[in-house]
Amino acid sequence: MPLKTETLPGHSFPLGATVYPEGVNFCLFSSHGQAVDLLLFDDVEDLRPSRTIRLDPFVNKTAQYWHLFLPGVTSGQLYAYRVHGPYNPGAGCRFDGEKVLLDPYTRAVAVSTRYDRDAAIRPGDNCACALKSVVVDTASYDWGSDMPLHKPYSETIIYEMHVQGFTSHPS
Repeated sequence: MPLKTETLPGHSFPLGATVYPEGVNFCLFSSHGQAVDLLLFDDVEDLRPSRTIRLDPFVNKTAQYWHLFLPGVTSGQLYAYRVHGPYNPGAGCRFDGEKVLLDPYTRAVAVSTRYDRDAAIRPGDNCACALKSVVVDTASYDWGSDMPLHKPYSETIIYEMHVQGFTSHPS
């Protein structure tokens, strides 16, 4: 389905890319971002986005949430962001508007045959070798026979770890 050129303001919730019957709502949190570009790709091997949309801070931003609704976009759409802002490592800000970023709330990632993790730290544009996020319609996911555990949080333990650090030792 070809993309419509129309964009709508979108909503600041939920975070990530959320599929609706009419299109997809994109929402990203950035407390210090000064400008956000949404990049749309037609194929995982694309060297450049097929479409770049600069979000308007007066229309597409609520507090620290950048958002946009794109009619006609469906599950499977590849996308990424460029977030522009201050470069001040002492204050924890390392913005580089040349870098293509995954959506931190994405549910799926597409990997190009040119993927190069080190390109993210080298100077310059990393678009041709960056990971891409994938819009996923969670309502259409087949959970098979999987069922919720129906355990209260008071009886639940959530254990978080860095998987590579935990598994890298040969023992």
